[in-house]
Amino acid sequence: MRPVLGASALLFAVGFNVPYTVLAVTFDYPDILRQPAGDVLDQFAAGGAPRVLTWYAFMWAALLFVPLAAALAINRERMIAAPGLAIGAAIAGGLSGALQAIGLARWVFVIPAQAAAHAAGDPSAATVFDTLNAYGGVAIGEHLGQLLLALFAGLLASLQWAERQPALATAGILSAAAIALGTGEGLVLSLGGTGEIFSVFTITGFLAFSAWMFATGLNLLRAR
Repeated sequence: MRPVLGASALLFAVGFNVPYTVLAVTFDYPDILRQPAGDVLDQFAAGGAPRVLTWYAFMWAALLFVPLAAALAINRERMIAAPGLAIGAAIAGGLSGALQAIGLARWVFVIPAQAAAHAAGDPSAATVFDTLNAYGGVAIGEHLGQLLLALFAGLLASLQWAERQPALATAGILSAAAIALGTGEGLVLSLGGTGEIFSVFTITGFLAFSAWMFATGLNLLRAR
């Protein structure tokens, strides 16, 4: 079981970053979200079906984290030694994956119609996009989803610390702290600020989270 779980963590650590990297290269994501809505919709439409499918893959990466988080958090030893931490980590990780998937799903099932409407000259399309982005993207996916991801990382890292894996645990705690700080961007934006510094924490946090997940997978593969 542990080799399968370790391999799954390794695959997730790499696979989650594939659609993100594709979008960063071809769609200037996430910086493009700071552009006017009409420009974003035009760029989105220019990508055609491949761009929609990339977002679909990104959404599924978040969904697949739901069972992975539970499997990483819960085992027999932890349910005996620290059931609260184990169950809390599983719940936080599952909710995080679900909420981030909901936020990403807008690019697959809603934004294509708004991009087509904008191309047809509908003046309301940009307003609808801004609303969807603020609620589905910033509030649900980025703020709540990422706060819960930080909580998952912190709880699982606490379990690793109790299991005498200080280096692994420290990496998890640092990634959790960076991701949690990054969620401040949406709040600052709603208060009228720019919030750009927080995006640096988000990117750094997710890179650190990926590295930590990869290291966690390796640790599981090496364990007896």
